[in-house]
Amino acid sequence: MLDALEKMTNTQQQQFRDCANKLLACTFLSRDKKDNKESYYFLMSYKEIFDEFFKILGYEIVLDMPSGSVMLTGATASNTLKLRRDESIVLLILRLLYHEKMKDTSLNDNIVCAVSDIHTKYDYLEIKKKLNKTDLISSLRLLRRYNLIEVTGDITSSSCKLVILPTILMAIKSEDINEVFLTINKIAQEEAK
Repeated sequence: MLDALEKMTNTQQQQFRDCANKLLACTFLSRDKKDNKESYYFLMSYKEIFDEFFKILGYEIVLDMPSGSVMLTGATASNTLKLRRDESIVLLILRLLYHEKMKDTSLNDNIVCAVSDIHTKYDYLEIKKKLNKTDLISSLRLLRRYNLIEVTGDITSSSCKLVILPTILMAIKSEDINEVFLTINKIAQEEAK
């Protein structure tokens, strides 16, 4: 691995550092997100070197080429982000929206929803504690930071459009979608008590 890094130009070494740090900070990369595209293709070109590098650190790179998604996994519990209740619910709702909207789009289209769609789905779930605007905005900013969504417009507006990135498929796998729905319903039932 060190030999391969030494053979890189200074620019390539800097790109390697930037890409590795981005993965460590964000966990996910999406080919469809403008500020991820260059890192995604660089990682694809030097995947073996990245694999060796992250293996030393105890991580593994999971790649889903059809969706253009990369996930860094294998971290210890101390390196795992613990989501708050509202953040978890918003993530689960976005995953459900992605699943529903995927049926109506082609593979090349982005999955887009509005902030109002999150409120509608949240109300449909009949969770007793309502999702306030501050918590929703905070949750969306967190998910944007981890490259799970891209915000187009004013995040404080209910008409703001969100592009749900395919990395959400790696955060919550398709085979877990029924479990996601059951988890949301369980939270709703606990709130009703």
